[in-house]
Amino acid sequence: MNRAFPGGRLHPRGAPLTLLLPALLAIAFLLLPLVGILARTEWSRLGTHLTEPDTVEALKLSLIVSFWSLGLSLLFGVPLAWLLARVRFPGKTLVRSLVLLPMVLPPTVGGVALLLGFGRRGLLGPWLEDSFGITLPFHTSGAVLAATFVAMPFLIISLEGALAGLRPAYEETAASLGASPVRVFLTVTLPMVAPGLAAGAALTWARALGEFGATITFAGNLPGTTQTLPLRVYLLLQDDPEAATSVSLLLLAIAMAVLIALRGRWTGGGTRDRATGGDVPAEGTYGADDAGGTSEAHEAPGPDAVPDPATPAAGAWRLHAEVTGFTHLTLDAEPGTTIAVVGPNGAGKTTLLRALLGLTPRSHAALRLGDLDVTALPPHRRDVAWVPQNGALFPHLNALANTAYGLRAHGVRRADARRAAQEWLDRLGVGHLAARRPHQLSGGQAQRVALARALAARPRLLLLDEPLAALDQTTRGQVRHTLRRHLDGFGGVCLIVTHDPVEAVSLADRVLVLDAGRALQDAPPTEVTRNPRSPWVARMLGRNAWPGTFGPDGLVLGGGGRLVVADPLAPGSAALAIIAPEAVSVHRDRPAGSPRNVWPGTVREITALGSRLRILITSPEAPDLVAEITPEAAAELRLADGAAVWTSVKATEVTLVAR
Repeated sequence: MNRAFPGGRLHPRGAPLTLLLPALLAIAFLLLPLVGILARTEWSRLGTHLTEPDTVEALKLSLIVSFWSLGLSLLFGVPLAWLLARVRFPGKTLVRSLVLLPMVLPPTVGGVALLLGFGRRGLLGPWLEDSFGITLPFHTSGAVLAATFVAMPFLIISLEGALAGLRPAYEETAASLGASPVRVFLTVTLPMVAPGLAAGAALTWARALGEFGATITFAGNLPGTTQTLPLRVYLLLQDDPEAATSVSLLLLAIAMAVLIALRGRWTGGGTRDRATGGDVPAEGTYGADDAGGTSEAHEAPGPDAVPDPATPAAGAWRLHAEVTGFTHLTLDAEPGTTIAVVGPNGAGKTTLLRALLGLTPRSHAALRLGDLDVTALPPHRRDVAWVPQNGALFPHLNALANTAYGLRAHGVRRADARRAAQEWLDRLGVGHLAARRPHQLSGGQAQRVALARALAARPRLLLLDEPLAALDQTTRGQVRHTLRRHLDGFGGVCLIVTHDPVEAVSLADRVLVLDAGRALQDAPPTEVTRNPRSPWVARMLGRNAWPGTFGPDGLVLGGGGRLVVADPLAPGSAALAIIAPEAVSVHRDRPAGSPRNVWPGTVREITALGSRLRILITSPEAPDLVAEITPEAAAELRLADGAAVWTSVKATEVTLVAR
């Protein structure tokens, strides 16, 4: 059934007629010239026309010129595309405009420009001729130069787009594993942008093969020297139009073959996401292959089983870091210390890790690992391994090659690196997935491979950005246990960014609490749990946290209201009031008796927490409050979303933390 559409009726297939008709006319306009070539071709004489000596010679010259042009475009265009995509510099917009200029410039004007630049009377031509005896005009090298001038922009803009779409996390992770910039470019960047590079190279070659205007203007039309196929067509049109049509058909066939081979990559259609390689299956998609997590069948021996050749220099490395900028703190830790970094979004947690890696201008870290000051060293020479939030597994490598990457970057032999990588994969329960590519792994499996890759590199400092976030609860517990075991034998310092209080307590020796780039608390987990100084941390631990300032009648809350406590501080003192959810009483009517803190409220949310229920209650007289009661009590109170209730807290149930 047709649907209404502004401006006209909707075609049954979904296209409005007011748009469909002009679109069909445009297709006919583009198709008619091609049909004309096919209709006017003398098919019986096609072979004769294409095998004429002059035509064959022009074809050979066209292939020589186009492939030389492609080689020069790759030699100079790839670095320029990388520069435009990765480096900020003055005049970048002007350089990009220069790259695009040959695409919009009339080819004959381009030929004139080449003459004035490289001709015998041009700016550079006399010097080339006097110093090296090189004369470009009316020479095959001039045809190559003209074709390169008009074709290279296709490679540059295609590759620049691919590089711009590549997340820097892949290259940064490779650098953190010890790969030099050149190694990163050759082993990570280029393979990941290969489709864009191939598309740009194909278009560059096809454009060079069909170049006419700049070539005839700059290099002339000399048979055997500069007369390429397009120039041959131009001459044949005057003497033998039928032969010109046959040669035109050959060029048309080549152009169509290139476009069909690209399959839409130039326009962005028909390509797969190189970052993921396709849809990532959910945890457990692979059934029995993923069962057991860290089952005995795939559990390898402990760290001592790692071959010596695959282990960077052993030792103990104390951490000292002075971080300035957005994140501003001093960090000291003894070898073997694990620090959990917690805080709200935007607190500076990831910025801290990137500063230690030397990857961000927002903060600078004066960093010393053991006796070595690595402040001035580039990321790949710091021995600081990093696992970003998404793992950043290299999509063109399988799990085993990903895990061995850091070892290979440190010069470990291939066989030793692969053997050590397999052992680390086995320890984390994913050894049976060694041959799979990242897009064949679930989110949890990929995260475990990323952990194995970082641990296998044996860094002096290990940085984990929410390493277990993608795991389900069962697998998270297994991997947490395995990670804790390996961290116990780690000779450096490990920083773990997490939002999970269980991870912070079970994995870390210290908890570093950040807020707005500053350290609010740096203490053992038990101390942070007992006396949190951050409202966010208190809420992460499941408690109510109300900041305020003491007045004559109690703690004046920042969100409105007043709280009476058993042991008040001096007037004007800032404090954080901590109230356990189980200390909050919920009533349907205003309570009478001893509670000194009583507020009316409304139930906004009810969630299950084990065998108890957590009730979120809002009030016009106090900040939001979370209470924890039994299901039986909730049923007796007839609690539901929107129900009016009263809450009360005894003054003795309030814990104060001075701020």
